[in-house]
Amino acid sequence: MIYQGESIRVDFIEPGFAELQFDAKGSVNKFDQATLEEFSEALTKLQNTDDLRGVIVTSSKSTFIVGADITEFLTLFSDQEKTRSWVAKASRVFDQLEDLPVPTVGAVKGFALGGGCEALLACDYRVADTTATIGLPEVKLGLIPGFGGTMRLPRVIGPDNALEWITTGKNNKAEDALKVGAIDAIVEPENLTKAALNLAKAAAAGEQDWKAKRQPKLEPLKANDTELMMTLVTAKGLIAAKAGKHYPAPHKALEAIENGAREHREGALKAENNAFFDLTQTEACQAQVGIFLADQAVKSKSKKYAKAATKEIKTAGVLGAGIMGGGIAYQSALKGVPAVMKDIKQDALDLGMKEAGKILKKGVERGKVNNEKMIKILSSITPTLLNDAVKDVDIVVEAVVENPKVKGSVLAEIEGVISDDAILTSNTSTISITELAKNLKRPEKFCGMHFFNPVHKMPLVEIIRGEKTSDDTVNAVVAYALKLGKTPIVVNDCPGFLVNRVLFPYLAGFAGMVDEGVDFVGIDKVMEKQFGWPMGPAYLSDVVGIDTADHCTVVMEAGFPTRMKRDESSAIAKLAAAERYGQKNGKGFYVYGTDKKGKPTKEADPATYELLGCEQGKKLDADEVIARCMIPMVNEVVRCLEEDIVGSAAEADMALLYGLGFPPFRGGPFRYLETLGMDNFIQLADKYAHLGEIYQVTDGMREMAKAGKSYFDTTSAK
Repeated sequence: MIYQGESIRVDFIEPGFAELQFDAKGSVNKFDQATLEEFSEALTKLQNTDDLRGVIVTSSKSTFIVGADITEFLTLFSDQEKTRSWVAKASRVFDQLEDLPVPTVGAVKGFALGGGCEALLACDYRVADTTATIGLPEVKLGLIPGFGGTMRLPRVIGPDNALEWITTGKNNKAEDALKVGAIDAIVEPENLTKAALNLAKAAAAGEQDWKAKRQPKLEPLKANDTELMMTLVTAKGLIAAKAGKHYPAPHKALEAIENGAREHREGALKAENNAFFDLTQTEACQAQVGIFLADQAVKSKSKKYAKAATKEIKTAGVLGAGIMGGGIAYQSALKGVPAVMKDIKQDALDLGMKEAGKILKKGVERGKVNNEKMIKILSSITPTLLNDAVKDVDIVVEAVVENPKVKGSVLAEIEGVISDDAILTSNTSTISITELAKNLKRPEKFCGMHFFNPVHKMPLVEIIRGEKTSDDTVNAVVAYALKLGKTPIVVNDCPGFLVNRVLFPYLAGFAGMVDEGVDFVGIDKVMEKQFGWPMGPAYLSDVVGIDTADHCTVVMEAGFPTRMKRDESSAIAKLAAAERYGQKNGKGFYVYGTDKKGKPTKEADPATYELLGCEQGKKLDADEVIARCMIPMVNEVVRCLEEDIVGSAAEADMALLYGLGFPPFRGGPFRYLETLGMDNFIQLADKYAHLGEIYQVTDGMREMAKAGKSYFDTTSAK
């Protein structure tokens, strides 16, 4: 045995040829700080091993190396001196692999991402099996490769290909990696180790010039000035268009490659180190790393729910067709759970099937779905006018009109049809699950299952636990949501649940400015361009439906009569009364149509200004617009955590990210609050407290701020 650590072992696989194998105790290999130390120690041992002729780098797991240990990042990056030291030291460990006095071959299976990819790049040769996926996804964390990726990859596959890999963060299958030269061969999984060893032997015997293969990675980039300039100029334009100003990582990746292009290895590594460090100190990095950690926490919690499920969902029923019902039925059928779609009107069923067919047709046009699969999915949806058609399903998702009386009646009727063991759910967006359950004989088998529109695109499903909902029911519905490819987040019952409850104060803050005569177009521009929402509040209201938003204010007022009091003179109420319902009928805040080429159009309507009494072009300072929209939302999400509606700050952040499109570079409402600083947020909110209860922070937040605590350190007792 040459070396034995906790995560790495090195031994001769046969005389003269050593195998450095990553073998962490957990389910995957990753470069935490301890493993990087071991990696350096193991390479030092190899450097000093006599009679060594070649080294292969392998993994004992089903996957190679998934990257760095991201759980260490936020703590590490909070100490600037430690971060600078760590990245400089860590990146030089990979130099040790590259500088071994013998040929080296990386053997890739499964994922080789981030640091895993960078370890491969430090090898002279790379052999992959057919399961391999290789990539540098650091930009998705607001970072760039930090272990030499921006220096080595351009020298291996060329600067244009390298820029695409690094600035998009995309994963690459083995075939695609082979095409650009990132790997040297693809073999079947059972032949991987043998193929890597044979290549090392061939190189050691002089049949392959391994020194010539290594040399370009030690020198300046081999590209003439004109080619390099053209590549960089093109990349800058693409990055500016796609990443914009809110995501600095792709810009820094290009900067690191440009600054290191004419440098030898050490100079190029310094350029990368500097760019990497700069990114660790950005709010975008803190937010995007926070999203990753929150997503992992949410997934882990969902898996625990699903693992405890005693009932498997094999068939589903959807009550109410149309756009929403059709979307739910489609998603269920797509993921292998046949769905019965029931409605009282044939035209609604036709619309539901049309919706499913439209989604599938787009998939066919994009080459993601073939005709055979499309037919199979559509045949897994059974449209029906008969209640008896759902009597044998395992779960029913009610998706009828958002009216408590109608929903209560439909739920009670269908409960009498389905088996005692079947689960009943409601896709309500605001109505209390506990109240709806009063219509049922088996309330323990009932919960909310709130999908977001469009169903096939939106990742979030809120699972709402009523007062009498059993754990078994929640567990089974979470498992079903996971089967549908969704991210389920379990919340407790209240009007609006989590996402819509915190959305209404946000819209109320917006409406307050419009009521003061501020131009809604200007507000949308600030919230989209500067804050980063995919849609400003006026546009979002039109997409949701002005009539829907107006109806929901009745429900929200009933639950929160002082904080969310309905105002008949507000912008939403006025538009609803004028039957300006948004996109669904072509006019709301904006008017909607198509241009000469058939492309959708959205324009401000003079009639809207006249109806609302606001002034075209009247603006507020951008910071004030952001404050007046976001303070109410943050306050409400804090109340939801304090009231045990949501289980953790991480779940709340992911719910708004996946359900509303909260800007990822801000990380969610709690991460945004942490970035602002709780004391600063309270001071800002107090400035607007006179505008109403939605601007007034809770006593709990003041106590948290005084104690210097973080919401990410607390979890509800649920």
